[in-house]
Amino acid sequence: MTSPPFWVEGQLSVFLSHLAKFKVFASELQKAMAELGMCGFVAHEDIEPDAEWQGEIEKALRTCDALVALLHEDFNLSSWTDQEVGYALGRGVPVFSVRLDISPYGLFGKKQAFNGRGKQVREIARELYEAYIRHPKTEEKMSDAIVRRFCISDSFAEAKAICGLIERLPIWKPQYTDELKEALANNSQISGSWGVPERLGRLLEAKAGASHPPTPKDEDIPF
Repeated sequence: MTSPPFWVEGQLSVFLSHLAKFKVFASELQKAMAELGMCGFVAHEDIEPDAEWQGEIEKALRTCDALVALLHEDFNLSSWTDQEVGYALGRGVPVFSVRLDISPYGLFGKKQAFNGRGKQVREIARELYEAYIRHPKTEEKMSDAIVRRFCISDSFAEAKAICGLIERLPIWKPQYTDELKEALANNSQISGSWGVPERLGRLLEAKAGASHPPTPKDEDIPF
């Protein structure tokens, strides 16, 4: 099945369920998530003006890898957001919530909520990344995405920051070794980032001959 055009190839696809009046916050979070290999779907940003909006939202819900509910005030009063959350729960994809004004309720009330109060969007995005990199249903694709993000680093700072994430990946595929070696040889932002080539060299040496398979998908975690 062809992926809808609003998803970025090689990134984890995350539906951001939000109220229209908080669209600016959702858009800022979407941008912060992209820096960590996550493509967030924000309806007002990703639906073309001439597209049939309900059909596009349904398409995003059918194809997303996960859903995040942004729990601003009155989130629980919107039938649209409740239906979005219910759809994702029915599909069995990970459903996380960010507690901004209210706490999770109903069918996803038992799920752990991230506390977003007083936090910058980059901090929230990082916490979501840490959850997805550990979740059995998303860890493999999230690991693939962060390796890809590292390989296309467009600044010394980005390469150094993501190198730290590469060093802590929960799984390791043989293809990562080849991809990282190629990036080190061809991306000057990686090869020229202070300390990164040395760190990457030590990591690849440690991983030589080692492969850590993904966690079985039927394993459950408390969020």
